[in-house]
Amino acid sequence: MLSLVAKVGKKTTNAISEYGEMTVLLYRTLMFLPRMGRDRRLLLDQMEHIGTDSLPLVIVIGFFTGMVSAWQAAYQLEGFIPFSFIGSAVSRAIFIELGPVLTAIVIAGRVGASIAAELGTMKVTEQIDALESLAISPIRYLSTPRVVAATIMLPILTIFANTVALVGAFIVSNLFLDLTAKTFFGSVQSMFYLKDVIGGLFKALMFGLSTALIGVHVGFKTQGGAEGVGLATIRAFVLSSATVLIMDYVLWTIIFNA
Repeated sequence: MLSLVAKVGKKTTNAISEYGEMTVLLYRTLMFLPRMGRDRRLLLDQMEHIGTDSLPLVIVIGFFTGMVSAWQAAYQLEGFIPFSFIGSAVSRAIFIELGPVLTAIVIAGRVGASIAAELGTMKVTEQIDALESLAISPIRYLSTPRVVAATIMLPILTIFANTVALVGAFIVSNLFLDLTAKTFFGSVQSMFYLKDVIGGLFKALMFGLSTALIGVHVGFKTQGGAEGVGLATIRAFVLSSATVLIMDYVLWTIIFNA
């Protein structure tokens, strides 16, 4: 029993210590924000990788998310509320939850893991040490462009995901539930609140920040050669996904339950 308590205590201490290290990394990353104008090429490259290259996957997932959301709403509303309310029910769920969270999970898998793998490889092959020997800060050169790019691009990707998901929901509602465009989008408009959209985009911004930061942190801490890089990739995805879901609850409570 005592050994179990000791193990739990050690893991808790390690987790707190690691999140403390990430807080320090975030502070050091933000210190180089004034340099982003001079390092704009690094930033634009990361924005292309994180945003543009992720767009096809985000669109596909957003489209089918909207379609299944319409079916789910119809299943739950049948016999209780007219189907004319499907537009409002689906749109609010997309704007507040489905768009930001699913986009963040996709980015955690595609971008967070790739950042950890890329920086982990640089770490174990001593490329990061080489940067330091050339008086180039790894934080400025590797961390700040990735964190800033993810923070900027995730809300933009979420806007695309929201739009495509709404189109997917309309297609299902129109083809299979006989709702006209006027009825569907009229329902969306009747229950549209700017707070829902802004709150969802703010959550996406925080998800992007945390995902990139975790990827960078895990990459910088990688050890053990090729095997270590593989473990770092998995760890970055697991930590990023878990953090997204935890932050989703906390931010929802703060924004929408205030």
